[in-house]
Amino acid sequence: MKHNNLLLLHGALGSEVQLQPLKELLANDFNVHTLNFEGHGGRTSNRAFAMEYFAENVVNKLHELKISQTHIFGYSMGGYVALILAKKHPEKVDKIVTLGTKFNWSLESAQQEVKMLNPEKIEEKVPAFAKRLQQLHHPNDWKEVVYKTADMMLALANGKCLTDDDLQQIPHKTLIGIGALDNMVTASESEHAATQLPNGTVNISEGVKHPIEKVDINLLADLIRGFVV
Repeated sequence: MKHNNLLLLHGALGSEVQLQPLKELLANDFNVHTLNFEGHGGRTSNRAFAMEYFAENVVNKLHELKISQTHIFGYSMGGYVALILAKKHPEKVDKIVTLGTKFNWSLESAQQEVKMLNPEKIEEKVPAFAKRLQQLHHPNDWKEVVYKTADMMLALANGKCLTDDDLQQIPHKTLIGIGALDNMVTASESEHAATQLPNGTVNISEGVKHPIEKVDINLLADLIRGFVV
């Protein structure tokens, strides 16, 4: 039987609202669902952020929707969560498509990311982004979302990340997507992850940057359809 559920997972500092245009584009092809990870998009959370907790959020959402198996598109951090879910609950996941997912969580790489996760600097240097984060996470404090994300990234660098051995145990057909102009994720780390996955392939999209708002969603919808259908 063909499963035509598709779950869209948002990225770090994001919310399901950002995936609404993509959801609408794919609505004729799949039963499309989204969710906010805990602590995001106004959803409460009384604990630290962790990829395992976000994967747990997905399990609970699927249970709530009475979905036994789904295809997943994960943007950035959402792709990472999809792979953790596939490793822990392989029966719940069909095919996976990621875009802009970071796999290299060395201490040096995490420190680069964390440097940008300073709420005071964000307010001072990119006030429009600060305002957007405030809107996305209202009524929660967006600054707390930023701090908790930074802590999670350092935890990934300190051994909480997916290893090559983990990736080798994920048998699902997976498309690792990367934008050629992505300045947060390298093509080489994406290609490496795809080679570790038993059924992984990589797709490099010309002209595509990291932020989801800057991605051509028609192209992205075609990419998902082409791989999943």
